[in-house]
Amino acid sequence: MKIAFATCVELGMSCIEEIYRLDGKLDLLITLKDDKAKKKSGRVYLDDFSSRHQVPLLKINNINDKEVLFELKIKEIDLLFIIGWSQIAKKELLDTPIHGCIGMHPTLLPQGRGRAAVPWTILKELNKTGVTAFKINEGVDTGPIIDTVEISISPTENATTLYKKVNESHVKLMEQVWRLIIEDNLKTKEQDEALATYWEGRKPEDGEITASNSMKEADLLVRAVTTPYPGSYYIFEGQTYRIWEAKCAKKKMRMN
Repeated sequence: MKIAFATCVELGMSCIEEIYRLDGKLDLLITLKDDKAKKKSGRVYLDDFSSRHQVPLLKINNINDKEVLFELKIKEIDLLFIIGWSQIAKKELLDTPIHGCIGMHPTLLPQGRGRAAVPWTILKELNKTGVTAFKINEGVDTGPIIDTVEISISPTENATTLYKKVNESHVKLMEQVWRLIIEDNLKTKEQDEALATYWEGRKPEDGEITASNSMKEADLLVRAVTTPYPGSYYIFEGQTYRIWEAKCAKKKMRMN
């Protein structure tokens, strides 16, 4: 089976490395051009891996570009992984690989479809999350599920620690999915639409802490958008203070 992989972030790179740890191989790597998404959280470049393992590397502007379709066809790609990629794949692309496309999403689908999964998981004070492997269709994270890995969340979890757990879970899930592919035992289960939720994208300015926030809200926000995200911030007398870590403390009142 000929397999291609599209990614531009650490989560996808970790999956690629796991495939090779399992003695697998890829026939094509696809990533964004070097000048694209430079500030994207977890942004990586595949040049070194491509060179070391002699895998063709295609750099693109958009996953739906004609050159992507051409390369998938000419290389007779059977399966395409698209992981850590924010652009929505259109039907023509999804139909090009013989066995379709596989994605991974850092929630337990159908919960948390959409964007900013790590920050929202903390902001919503969930006690567990996970990573879901699924066959990609024309919807946003709506395709049938292949397998999942659950992640427990501590009360003091922050984006740095949760991102690490999510990365490790991508690797574990890739091992599970890769074995299913090798054993020709890839099965799927439709998502339950009655349980579906959608999380909106977040922008750097959404990290602002204001005087109207409670201490709990401020604490959640600091933890939710710390590294590898842009961080929270507070504006005081025209000066912006970037906050990467904070602790809540109760102020003691002295009675006279």
